[in-house]
Amino acid sequence: MKRSFIREILESIDENTISFAGGLPNEALFPLKDLQEATTKIFKDANVLQYSLSNGIKSLRQKIANEYTNEGFETTVDNILITTGSQQAMYIIAKYFESKAITIEEPSYLGAMNIFRLNALFMESVKLEDDGIELEGFEKSFQKTKLAYLIPDFQNPFSSTYSDEKRAMVAKIVKTEGGILIEDAPYRELYFDKKHSTISSLIPNQSFHLGSFSKTLAPSLRIGWIRASQELIQSLLVIKESIDLHSCGISQYILDEYLSNDENYKKHLNNLRKNYKIQMEFFAQTLQEELPQFHFSKPKGGMFIYGNLDTNTSELVLKAIKEKVVFVPGSEFYNEHKRYNEIRFNFTHSTIDEIKEGIQRIKNLLVMK
Repeated sequence: MKRSFIREILESIDENTISFAGGLPNEALFPLKDLQEATTKIFKDANVLQYSLSNGIKSLRQKIANEYTNEGFETTVDNILITTGSQQAMYIIAKYFESKAITIEEPSYLGAMNIFRLNALFMESVKLEDDGIELEGFEKSFQKTKLAYLIPDFQNPFSSTYSDEKRAMVAKIVKTEGGILIEDAPYRELYFDKKHSTISSLIPNQSFHLGSFSKTLAPSLRIGWIRASQELIQSLLVIKESIDLHSCGISQYILDEYLSNDENYKKHLNNLRKNYKIQMEFFAQTLQEELPQFHFSKPKGGMFIYGNLDTNTSELVLKAIKEKVVFVPGSEFYNEHKRYNEIRFNFTHSTIDEIKEGIQRIKNLLVMK
């Protein structure tokens, strides 16, 4: 085991560093006033300071369940488990499948891979393509593992989005083989043009669908959730209770009160999509103008631009840190077959001026090389 490279980078930078590293939302877009009002309201009742239910307060679970049902994915309150961020959701599920084998994308989310290693899950990687995982490799691997971890919406780090055809084929393979899919979807609401149906909706009793308010509302709330069959949720509850009894009650009550005005949240999400698309377009344009040797495809949503350079980016980032600009080299996202010429850029947390200056600093390093 080793610490997350991204967390270590975040600890090593200062206020003068331009960071394209972490998957941080733009704090200028946080609905601060609405959350302040929700917080004031909930503290009129002393019960918000009391112990809560292990699976989460019922009214919040019901709101999340309603969103699934409104999309045509029939879900009840008993299908939802509230977790301390989706990172805890992944840990609970990994503990449930401890010491088994799991099929993952290549590249894949660093935080998930660390959790799988900690729980002795043997990871078998399958190449990720622009429209989703390579199906022949996925089927061959899944026949052995019967368990998969995928990020179909604006994948971290690759930024790709699964096509509807691949979603259907993945569901068919999972159903045929009688296995389980872990579908991680923290960026699903951050689409620029189109929202896709979940793979889990096609296999409701053979999937865990993970969601989070960290990317769409406020990371500090640390509220995520798992959507699964009632039987699977009950199995996970035993593990959840051994970790923390329940996720932060205050955060849950604040969030529940905030979500009681559905229009406010919809307005907030629309504002995020509009602003993030503007930031992405500017970041992409600046890359094309200043770093034409960086090859990438513009994402259709999410928080990241991913591509490759004709240089060792693991060495480049060490030089970049000294010049007060950071990114994540792509090699960190590979379990095997590491590639040392790729970069993940976060485009949501930087201002226009920071984007221009940060990319210019990287350009200068490549010229010096």
